[in-house]
Amino acid sequence: MDRLILLLIGAALFAATAWAQAPVAFDNADETRAALAQALAERRAAEARSATFEKQASEAEDAAERYAAEAAAVAARIQQAEAGIAAAQARIGLIDEEQLTLREEVGRQQRPVVRLTAALQKFTRRPVALAVLRPGSVKDVVYLRALMHDAVPQVRERTQGLRERIARGRELRREQLTAAKVLTDEEAALADRRKELAELESAQRLAARSAGSTASREADRALALAEQARDLDGLVDELDRAAVLRSELAALPGPVLRPRSPREPGAAGVELLGTANAGADAAGAAPGGGPSPYILPVTGRLVTGFGASQGAATSTGLTLAPIAGAQVVAPGAGRIVFAGPYRGYGQIVIVEHAGGWTSLITGLARADAEVGDQVGAGVPLGVAGPGRPTITLELRKSGEPVNPLDLTE
Repeated sequence: MDRLILLLIGAALFAATAWAQAPVAFDNADETRAALAQALAERRAAEARSATFEKQASEAEDAAERYAAEAAAVAARIQQAEAGIAAAQARIGLIDEEQLTLREEVGRQQRPVVRLTAALQKFTRRPVALAVLRPGSVKDVVYLRALMHDAVPQVRERTQGLRERIARGRELRREQLTAAKVLTDEEAALADRRKELAELESAQRLAARSAGSTASREADRALALAEQARDLDGLVDELDRAAVLRSELAALPGPVLRPRSPREPGAAGVELLGTANAGADAAGAAPGGGPSPYILPVTGRLVTGFGASQGAATSTGLTLAPIAGAQVVAPGAGRIVFAGPYRGYGQIVIVEHAGGWTSLITGLARADAEVGDQVGAGVPLGVAGPGRPTITLELRKSGEPVNPLDLTE
């Protein structure tokens, strides 16, 4: 019994030392639990988005609409796997924190128990045959054996808490292995879904190659604006002015068609240019005027909120901390007006929505969108960087910052 206690103590200390080497992702258990709850909620939301986009893809008759829905569905499944990875990491973080606490408790209790059990084992290991060679030894042995008989129940009682902690340590080890298995499965699913998206994008790129010249000219104009703009705000303002100009041009009446007969009814009128686009502008707009649906571009922890203090200024957007290489998607339906590197912000993407709304996404490691692309909410735009990336989202209405959380569902 005593030998078993010593072995368990040694095993617990060895395991606690090994587990303590795992990095702790969060500062405290409350923060870790909050991250776990958020990751699970984001996983459910991404799963629901994926089902919605898959239904849209199956019902779409137009090839472009079907591709956009399929790409959005795959991107949502990627974000679902990313949220699952974040949840598994949070679970492992909670286990690590409890193991560290357990190690400290075992460390405090094991010293007196080790001394006691070592002394008792020393007495009990003395062979009875050797006691006959020493006068009075037999009497001492009988006395010590009787003492041991009475002491063992006391030892069991006093080490009950320690044995419970050792048992909890074994249970935590099993939970850690389970969480690690979940993490491995989610990472494998993520790799498969990223491969699926890459194949889908490759097929679409080949199909759309014929339209590349127009997109290239627009991209060149956007890059020229980027060179002229003094800062990121100036670039967004220039793109907003270009959007207003496009809207005004689209609203102008087109040429009056010459009737086949001067007396033909309706000869004096013709459909205005942009009338067909009016419905498109109205579509995808929330009752309050913003794009709808509107989602966050990545799944991840909120680092900086809208209006938070940043030295002498305040934040005009949201900064999120996703996992490394996270999928970044369009927050709402619209048109890509800029996609590329910009002065210390990494790769950035600017989406022009209907009604004078604009979304700016910065911090990407790779931008897959191209200027002129029409995108829907959830369509992939690119990926976050390695290590500990941050993605910033700014939403503006006619140039004025708006809290994106006011529009997200």
